[in-house]
Amino acid sequence: QVQLVESGGGLVQAGGSLRLSCAASGRTFSIYAMGWFRQAPGKEREFVAAIAWSGGNTYYADSMKGRFTISRDNAKYTMYLQMNSLKPEDTAVYYCAAGPHITTHRSMGAGGAYDSWGQGTQVTVSS
Repeated sequence: QVQLVESGGGLVQAGGSLRLSCAASGRTFSIYAMGWFRQAPGKEREFVAAIAWSGGNTYYADSMKGRFTISRDNAKYTMYLQMNSLKPEDTAVYYCAAGPHITTHRSMGAGGAYDSWGQGTQVTVSS
């Protein structure tokens, strides 16, 4: 089992930036990829971005490209999401996830491919 703890959420004005962190512990050797998902009130969970733990291959939802950057620090078993030019529609609870055997972009973007989830961190963007 992998334990994930997110941090870095908060309230920011439109156009501002935030950096989310996700620290992994436990059976970290089993992680093939980690990802960020978000869920706004009344909406379904949405894929944001993912990164392969080995090699660093990244994958983004089209609407996040150019504004969000995913990265990881292997030594710290921590993943980051740098969010710039934030918009009110980015308001959501952001969750990090980790999973084994995630090797394709299709699986990176599928929530069902991940078997460990964090508790979520709230991001609120005011207009």
